Amino acid sequence: MRQFTAVVNPTAGDATGAASLLHLARLLREAGAELETEYSHSLAHAQDIARQAGERGRVVLAVGGDGMAGGIGGALSGTGTVLGLVPAGRGNDFARALNLPTDPAGLADILLNAEPGRVDTIEVESAVHRRTVVLGSVYAGVDALANRHANHARLLRGAASYYAGGLRAVTTWRAADYRVTVDGTEHAHRGYTVVAANSPYYGSGRLIAPGARVDDGLLDVVMIRDAPRRLFFTLMNELKTGAHIHRPEVQVLRGKELRIEASRPVPYGADGEVEATLPVTVRVRPGDLPVLYRPAGAEGH
Repeated sequence: MRQFTAVVNPTAGDATGAASLLHLARLLREAGAELETEYSHSLAHAQDIARQAGERGRVVLAVGGDGMAGGIGGALSGTGTVLGLVPAGRGNDFARALNLPTDPAGLADILLNAEPGRVDTIEVESAVHRRTVVLGSVYAGVDALANRHANHARLLRGAASYYAGGLRAVTTWRAADYRVTVDGTEHAHRGYTVVAANSPYYGSGRLIAPGARVDDGLLDVVMIRDAPRRLFFTLMNELKTGAHIHRPEVQVLRGKELRIEASRPVPYGADGEVEATLPVTVRVRPGDLPVLYRPAGAEGH
């Protein structure tokens, strides 16, 4: 029977991470699993707890949102420690990419019985973040600004905070001139954003990269070109379904490594936590993290 260490972000989401864990913890213990709970006071603290638990051979549960999942997943990448996710944040986009159940019984079944599947991670390197590893995506441009606004929203939660942050960011955004180098090939790009996606989702369920897979050893690079603001608002709505990728203003590339530069200071972010300014180099780390989930088509318990 598995031994779990739950690392809880006590400020995640609308309710506390601890509240999200209560029902699940009872189900795990009733099944005979051992569960210890640790509360983090910072992401760095959460990463330390996770590493120490992994060194003791325990399965680490990241209880929180995408920042918690990405921070802990990044810290465990390459160590062999198995990660489980307990979605308890605003976005929960990486959990969505893994198609994890939202009900405690379904999630408990995954954590108790699923075989670990190896997923890719993303190494992020810049002058500020010399080497950071995340799970979901790196985004440079208006969406990084939108995420910053969403993180500081006090009255709105979940998708509403991201949508409001997006509206605020778009109204002040000026198109940037980017230089995007994908696996050694340079692409000039003028527009709103460049996204390097391991997960199809970001921004609380927006399907930014419908073709992205967490286990294919590649990043989907989505570039949205300069367009009238009214069209960009239409594109924002189309992110709900992924229909935006069929527009001529959107280009999708795939690769293992890319460097994003810009002619003026442009913010970038990663998994809702990292905030910095271009340039940045991004690399996929194929199959670097074992995670408890059932890939599409896998048989249930």
